[in-house]
Amino acid sequence: MIDPLSASLRIASAGLQAQSTRVRVVSENLANAQSTGTTQGADPYRRKTVTFENAMNRALGAELVKVKGIGVDRAPFRVEFEPSHPAADEKGYVKMPNVSMLLEMADMREASRSYEANLQMIKQARSMQSMTIDLLRNG
Repeated sequence: MIDPLSASLRIASAGLQAQSTRVRVVSENLANAQSTGTTQGADPYRRKTVTFENAMNRALGAELVKVKGIGVDRAPFRVEFEPSHPAADEKGYVKMPNVSMLLEMADMREASRSYEANLQMIKQARSMQSMTIDLLRNG
């Protein structure tokens, strides 16, 4: 039988790993929000996305979250008129990344809060384990 406190630590740890990956991908998107192609008509940076899935952990008897994969957003690129840019097509338009700063910042905030919630769960479970050990020691 698995200790419920140990199980909660492992569940929260899986959440931390998943949200850490999400923060990394969002950070990459933000860093490349202005990364255009380098040659005429070349495609710019394409926004990356993270998908999650539940993974059954039979030893714990619980479902854990894990990253299913990192994909790309197939939304169309924005175009801007910049005839002097090296990646401009014959009409003077440059394809810009399909990254929305507003969407990425909202995603970053959500991932950060989820990360904090999982971290708080770990702190609480560790505190409860310490209190249990103290009770057993003094009992």
